[in-house]
Amino acid sequence: MLNILGLILPLFGLIVIGFVTARITRQPLEAAGWLNTFIIYIALPALFFKLLSKTPVEQLASWEFIASNILVTYAIFIFTFVLGLVASRGNIAEGTIQGLAGAYGNIGYMGPAIAILALGEKAAIPVAIIFCFENILHFALAPALIAVSGKQKQSAGRLVVDVVRKILFHPFIIATAVGVAFAILEWPAPEPVQRLIDYLAQAAAPCALFAMGVTLALRPLKRMPLALGYIVPIKLIVHPAAMYFVLSYVGDFEPVWVFAAVLLASLPTATNVFVIAQQYGVWVERATACVLVTTVVSVLTVSALLYGVTTGLLPPDWWPAQ
Repeated sequence: MLNILGLILPLFGLIVIGFVTARITRQPLEAAGWLNTFIIYIALPALFFKLLSKTPVEQLASWEFIASNILVTYAIFIFTFVLGLVASRGNIAEGTIQGLAGAYGNIGYMGPAIAILALGEKAAIPVAIIFCFENILHFALAPALIAVSGKQKQSAGRLVVDVVRKILFHPFIIATAVGVAFAILEWPAPEPVQRLIDYLAQAAAPCALFAMGVTLALRPLKRMPLALGYIVPIKLIVHPAAMYFVLSYVGDFEPVWVFAAVLLASLPTATNVFVIAQQYGVWVERATACVLVTTVVSVLTVSALLYGVTTGLLPPDWWPAQ
């Protein structure tokens, strides 16, 4: 139990510190803009590049792992989307935000921190791969469904251009592509450059978790939607359980890769879901509630998962090869 506390305290402790700091200092949310810019455009890309550039190429081409991960996440999205569609009486835009709340975890800010702390630096490789492929689909899916709902008046050509631009120019995806290129070509970065990248990579996790706490503190909770009754268990229990059983069934993957994927699936709703809701003016206050409530409840569910992983109670392969 002390080992679990040692893993959880730094992670959620940094979120709490950010939350309390924001409440005490009463700075506006815009004041966190430069910190978020540093995290998204500098620190996390440096972390992904550092680890991917030193990874053997054969480890980066695990298509069974990628396909299984995407299958589970989008099955969860479709399931939650349909529930949201029924609950909102056919409102596609609201169903889309609910689907994202149930399937889109905080893999950008919390993912690298929790996976690397619990599983070691090797976990950053599957984290980066999962992030890239899931985000490509998220970037394409949300605007397409919102456009179908009629909430956004935009031509099909403009929609495609916007989606492609968001995918190609996202800093995480650029850093991953450059890191993979360096791995393929076996190019070592010059020593001074590598040292700078190391410094930036070390700042990624603490800054991201602190910023997440600030963001939660400055987005007031005004409404508790009934949809939380199914979104919270889907996001925190069904999603990681499905990921675990599918990966265990499909292939004989490295334990670090299986547990990294399950940990990422267990994370609370991403703060980006609120950003998307706000961008399209759909389900905004209730998206905030989903982020906050799943984050609070995840203290218990993620702790339970980490206990199972670190004690061996949860085997990496439920159906080992005979």
